[in-house]
Amino acid sequence: MEPVSGETKVFEELKKQILEQVDLSREVSDEEMQDLIDEVILAYGKEQYLSLDEKCRMKKELFHALRKMDVLQELLEEPEVTEIMVNGMDGIFLERGGQILRWEKNFYSRERILDVIQQMISACNRVVNESSPIVDARLENGDRVHVVLPPVAVNGPIITIRRFPERPITMDRLLELESLSREEADFLRDAVRSGYSILVAGGTGSGKTTFLNALSEYIPEGERVVVIEDTAELQIQNVENLVRLETRTSGMEECKEISIRDLIKASLRMRPSRIIVGEVRGAETFELLTCLNTGHDGSFCTCHANSTHDTISRLETMVLMGMELPLQAIRRQIASGIDLIVYLGRLRDKSRRLLEITEVTGMEGEQVALHPLFLFRETGEVSGRVCGIQEKAGDMKKIEKFQRAGIRVDLEPERTPSGYS
Repeated sequence: MEPVSGETKVFEELKKQILEQVDLSREVSDEEMQDLIDEVILAYGKEQYLSLDEKCRMKKELFHALRKMDVLQELLEEPEVTEIMVNGMDGIFLERGGQILRWEKNFYSRERILDVIQQMISACNRVVNESSPIVDARLENGDRVHVVLPPVAVNGPIITIRRFPERPITMDRLLELESLSREEADFLRDAVRSGYSILVAGGTGSGKTTFLNALSEYIPEGERVVVIEDTAELQIQNVENLVRLETRTSGMEECKEISIRDLIKASLRMRPSRIIVGEVRGAETFELLTCLNTGHDGSFCTCHANSTHDTISRLETMVLMGMELPLQAIRRQIASGIDLIVYLGRLRDKSRRLLEITEVTGMEGEQVALHPLFLFRETGEVSGRVCGIQEKAGDMKKIEKFQRAGIRVDLEPERTPSGYS
């Protein structure tokens, strides 16, 4: 909220008075806090005239500063906002409907930004300060928070909040949005049920986490699933036997860091049917490939990449971040562990589309062999929206898991199987 014109000092003084009157020996309810704010504002109003609108605005602003997320609370209560970006005192930006916009409101003191950061971070037992200026955390509602403090952040404290819908976007909803075709959804449903291991790749903001959530709808009942993330944000549905693991950074109390690598190793002793890794970014890729090659069929993961072919190079590079291995050994691990690559993209109209489903068929010479199954082909643009069709590009070659799962595969003359039911 913007302060009453020219009254930043007044706001800080009223906030100080409220904090001095709060009974810290017990838990104060929101209603009591609002009553106390009313009393302080009324007392101030006897000395300085405030209109009713100014009083209401100041009351709301003080309550948000003391009990909520200050100036960000209004954006956090708006469902259409999918990203919030605070660039220190230089401004607040938001993403709404795929468009990045500058918000007309702003923090008006650096101290208030730092107060909000500490409120976010302390709620999930994380630490951020000058000696440890970068941290990932999550809000109570599941929104992901990334914070960078000075001196690393030159223009002041930086907050980036990735927001997620209260209800996960389902595959049916993705079909309504034309993010993929019914044929692709049916194929992926049967691939998940059959235990094909799937890597979801794409650029920043392409919808990887959302798509992974949607894929989890197809996990059969009765399976034990272990979910591993840097910051818990996946909303896995309809899985009763679910274990969720989250990394931990080293804290001020000499807490040992627990990495994705540690959690993947630990998960192998939890009797998982499937392992879902929110995202691989580095050396933990080797542990992921190891578990994919040790009988944990049907596992999922995401990674950043610029194309399907680039995904293979990214995996190779990330493995090499952690250890020196022959490139051919890494490629064989990729070829035998990953069955399908689902590549997502964000088009120029800001829509998110499934651009390619590719089968990893093994090795061809020294390279990982990729076999496209579905491709998005753009056909034009109508009223600013990109139009296109999802084309069948090839037929599945490795059908053994379909057969073991009892899923019928229709054969066509002189072709590998196509059509899934």
